[in-house]
Amino acid sequence: MNDLAPLLTPEGRALLEEVRGTAPADELAVATRLRRDHPADLVSAALGQARLRQRAAAKFAAADAERMFFTPNGVEQSTRASVAAYRARRLTDLGVTSVADLCCGIGGDAIALARAGIRVLAVDRDPLTAAVARANAEALGLTDLMEVREADVTEVDTAGYDAVFVDPARRGGRGRIFDPEAYSPPLSWAVAAARRAPHAALKIAPGIPHEAVPPEAEAEWISDGGDVKEAVLWFGTGAPGAVRATLLPGPRTLLGRGLPDPEVRPVGRYLYEPDGAVIRAHLVAEVAEEVAGGLLDATIAYVTADELHPTPYATPYEITDQLPFNLKKLKALLREREVGTLTVKKRGSAVEPEELRRKVKPQGPNAATVFLTRVAGAPTMLVGGPARPPEGP
Repeated sequence: MNDLAPLLTPEGRALLEEVRGTAPADELAVATRLRRDHPADLVSAALGQARLRQRAAAKFAAADAERMFFTPNGVEQSTRASVAAYRARRLTDLGVTSVADLCCGIGGDAIALARAGIRVLAVDRDPLTAAVARANAEALGLTDLMEVREADVTEVDTAGYDAVFVDPARRGGRGRIFDPEAYSPPLSWAVAAARRAPHAALKIAPGIPHEAVPPEAEAEWISDGGDVKEAVLWFGTGAPGAVRATLLPGPRTLLGRGLPDPEVRPVGRYLYEPDGAVIRAHLVAEVAEEVAGGLLDATIAYVTADELHPTPYATPYEITDQLPFNLKKLKALLREREVGTLTVKKRGSAVEPEELRRKVKPQGPNAATVFLTRVAGAPTMLVGGPARPPEGP
């Protein structure tokens, strides 16, 4: 899709309505039928947009996705609506009433900000992307609060805004970009823009090295439904140097307390798998303290404890068996337990889960979880299952 305008005409909108929900297997038949009365390019664009809307429903509410417009990159790179709404709430809590959204993409964050009552200037230098963001503001009835501008973000004056939000492009022609200075615009430019504003939020890749975080910024790692989505550098929050992990839905936020690394200890009855945002934020020590546990290994983010202490920041498993790494022994144990449904998790092991399943050939009515990891440096297999709280009297 290189031109949005035809889809915004009455004929284009009618076609979009007609092809809504078209299954991939039916596209050829639908396209053949519609091309009898409509230009082929318009039919292809409408079907392509319908396909993108179906994909976008995983990030946006279905009712929104059915009305919005997308590009392939926009679907891939836009912020999940739940994450954008959470960030908008944090900004409103800071008293922010206006935001310059730089590198706005298709407008996912700008939409959340406008819905929170914040006036937004949404800027993107790509003509098609800016046109899509403008169409989305109109489709969702947010034009009173969303101004979309096609411009180079490095040339935009943000002096009249309470906050700056920057979401640099982190993909290039060869895929993901891992060097923050290779972002477009570079992270150093975004940090400089943030320092000039009363408040700022910079969306960055969750794998950013902690040493790359400016000392005056608060760093937050966010997961949604257990999947790490992004990191954010916050400026002007009054908490320079703070580190937090936020889990959605909720939100539930774990604040770093500067704890030392937990002690390595023998395997206890329970194993805790910290949420990915907790691990990325380097807050495993905070979880270990919360559950009165220690580490299986100094380099592995698994926590072990003798008692069950429910926490939103880690998933607990009850461990029934500890074996040195030996596939024959594991296969015999699973056969004895009649395990047919096997979940394989790993940290610090080169063995791939599918390879292990293929070799042990689980069969039977029962389920189990095996952890491929290290215990005090030794390759180990821990077998168990999700922990269940004790039943009441």
